[in-house]
Amino acid sequence: MAWILLVIAGLTEIIWAIGLKEAHGFTQLVPSIVTIVFLIVSFFLFAKAMKTIPIGTAYAIFTGIGAAGTAIVGIIWFAEEVNVGKIFFLVVLLFGIIGLKLVDDEEEEN
Repeated sequence: MAWILLVIAGLTEIIWAIGLKEAHGFTQLVPSIVTIVFLIVSFFLFAKAMKTIPIGTAYAIFTGIGAAGTAIVGIIWFAEEVNVGKIFFLVVLLFGIIGLKLVDDEEEEN
């Protein structure tokens, strides 16, 4: 269950990061509210997940999901620059997230 909470926390991080961009320095009411609500939800779920997942693994996965997801949304929705290097390093980041999960699973088995 902690891993599900952690993934959801990472996904909600993407939402609040987008909301932060759309809030324009908290000058737009609705995006500002969305940002604050999802920031609270994100950190609440993250904290719950850290009850059983080691902090280093949890934080790396939480921020990795948020960073990779936000970069992908930026490319798709905000027409941000995309190039081979950006795609390569997003893939490396995603493999790192998966690797951390696999290593943690391996440690739990031993």
